[in-house]
Amino acid sequence: MKPVIVAEIGCNHKGDLSIAHKMIKLLGTFKLLNENAYIDVVKFQKRTNKELLSPEEYNAPHPHPENSYGKTYGEHREFLEFNLEQNKQLKEWCEEEGLIYSTSTWDLTAAKEIVSLNPKMIKVPSASNLNFPMLQYLRDNYAGEIHLSFGMTSHEEEQKIVNFFKEKNRAKDLVIYACTSGYPVPFDDICLLEIKRLKETYGKDVKAIGFSGHHLGIAVDIAALALGATYFERHFTLDRTWKGTDHAASLEPQGLMKLARDLRQTALALTYKTKEVLDIEDVQRKKLKHLVNL
Repeated sequence: MKPVIVAEIGCNHKGDLSIAHKMIKLLGTFKLLNENAYIDVVKFQKRTNKELLSPEEYNAPHPHPENSYGKTYGEHREFLEFNLEQNKQLKEWCEEEGLIYSTSTWDLTAAKEIVSLNPKMIKVPSASNLNFPMLQYLRDNYAGEIHLSFGMTSHEEEQKIVNFFKEKNRAKDLVIYACTSGYPVPFDDICLLEIKRLKETYGKDVKAIGFSGHHLGIAVDIAALALGATYFERHFTLDRTWKGTDHAASLEPQGLMKLARDLRQTALALTYKTKEVLDIEDVQRKKLKHLVNL
């Protein structure tokens, strides 16, 4: 299967719809610059903050004030939130660029809103993968692909989630992602062999295995491909020095283009020979190979 590459803008638009539009248009140009460097999916985030946060959490200061866009954590989250009509506009812009629009839904209200837009895929973030009222709504009311990350999740919880979708024959629409929840994640905590474990444990049940990375650089993703991941999700920003918690674990345009190029070229190479001596080798065999009989 060809790799599917998801550029997560998330909240890296800084709450500015015009910046989000600029990022979508830029992602749409990647294939013009390099035919192997194209992006498949652009992903945002949708939260209903007063549903997710207690009054105390909502009114508390941001734990990292230097990254805050408001006086409280709630104000910060509201500043970065796009409403349903704005998400409808984002979807239209993505489609104009030949890109698939998607969004992570963090709660039941957000899930209901995004389902109304009928995108091809909806993401469940690690933080919300045990929100079973939301999972039930997506499972029973949304016909598209459900992508779900397994960061911060025990093996018992993973099995419970997969079984939940199997109960209604929806597991074949489920893409599960190996993920370590950290921003950024040091290399010794990426744990790439989790991809192999997920593939061996759930590969026959689900649509595919993905890799959601929050690490630095792009070399690790190639190894994830070799281990069996087919969906690759990386955060995308225009400037890693911008204010916000996700920028430091994001790729800038050049890095994301190189990642897409390298994943697609490596995928072409991950094959067996179609015959014992390839046509490209045959010319060299006749020219260079010395056959010596014993």
